[in-house]
Amino acid sequence: MRTINPRDFNRATRSTSRQVNRLILLNLVREFQPISRADLARRMTVGRGMVTTLVKELLAEGAVYEGALADAPRGRRPKMLHVQTRDRLVVAIDIRFSRTYLLLSDFGANQLALESFGTVFDPDQLLDELATRVRRLLRAHATRGHCEGIGIVIPGMVDRRGRVLNAPQLGWRDVEIRSGLAERTGLPVHVANSGAACALAHIWLGPGERGGESRIRDFVYVTVSDGVGTGVVVNGEVVRGHGHTAGEFGHIPMSSDGPRCLCGAQGCLEAHTSNLATVARYLGHDLSPAVARELLQQNSVTVDDVIRRAGDGDERARAALVETGRYLGLGLSMIVNALNPARIIIGGEITAAWALVEAPIRAEIGRRALIRQAAETP
Repeated sequence: MRTINPRDFNRATRSTSRQVNRLILLNLVREFQPISRADLARRMTVGRGMVTTLVKELLAEGAVYEGALADAPRGRRPKMLHVQTRDRLVVAIDIRFSRTYLLLSDFGANQLALESFGTVFDPDQLLDELATRVRRLLRAHATRGHCEGIGIVIPGMVDRRGRVLNAPQLGWRDVEIRSGLAERTGLPVHVANSGAACALAHIWLGPGERGGESRIRDFVYVTVSDGVGTGVVVNGEVVRGHGHTAGEFGHIPMSSDGPRCLCGAQGCLEAHTSNLATVARYLGHDLSPAVARELLQQNSVTVDDVIRRAGDGDERARAALVETGRYLGLGLSMIVNALNPARIIIGGEITAAWALVEAPIRAEIGRRALIRQAAETP
């Protein structure tokens, strides 16, 4: 029997099972579209009547639509169902230490616009700037559809209500941005940790059953950018932790006397492997908050520059990237031994230097993994 927290639970109501079935049906349409009502009933193992009722509700709300008639060996030709993606827009906001990105797309994940600006660290000033830019984006693309909401990813810990508990790169603690942006724009706003958001995106948009693969349900997504974010997925669910702060592998200590991280501690994985750490290493510095701010203000060399110079034969750039790969391998070996994921997915600018960093990453994992199968984690 599943245990229930007697101090924190949601009571089932008459509408609970219907809402769950609506979500299941909508997910099935998204995953297997175009799909008929009969196929939905078979996959859900429910009667055709229930599926008909749920589909009517979703059609009325504009969440799904009926497409072309499909061929059938006998009887009536079924109308195939699709998720409604046209005329439904969403704004995605990625707040990083160096820059903040705004992207407008439709529900089919088709990019309509992208812009960025230097990150403003004062929360109220940043929210004012974001609201201005969101309104301008939506006015410029008003004919493309209605905006359903805004999603924000933060390089830090975010609770279930969207409050930023701690974002060391931004210098934020206990900052409420969800309600502030919602009030300024009049749109629903969802806030998430950047690593967890990457993991969710892979769950939703990664290769799966339709591509002939069985979907991986246990993996870790590691994003290497201005910081290092991690999303841990176990049995198809993102691990949140007791206080919604699980997965901060970027701040595991690699050494007690290493470079100082933006979180204030010394020797964090992030302080050895982030884009800022790679650039600092290339320039002959150890990363520190002061060096990070200097790199941000000067903006003369970026990690993309380091990668390009390495490709052109710059030995110092190659050495900086190889060292980043070595430390990244050290960090990933801890993930392998602690979580035993079926797969580790790495994202971020560092992947453009994969030819240089792959060997040191795999060497460190192989050297430190406790069993052969773990050492071979793809």
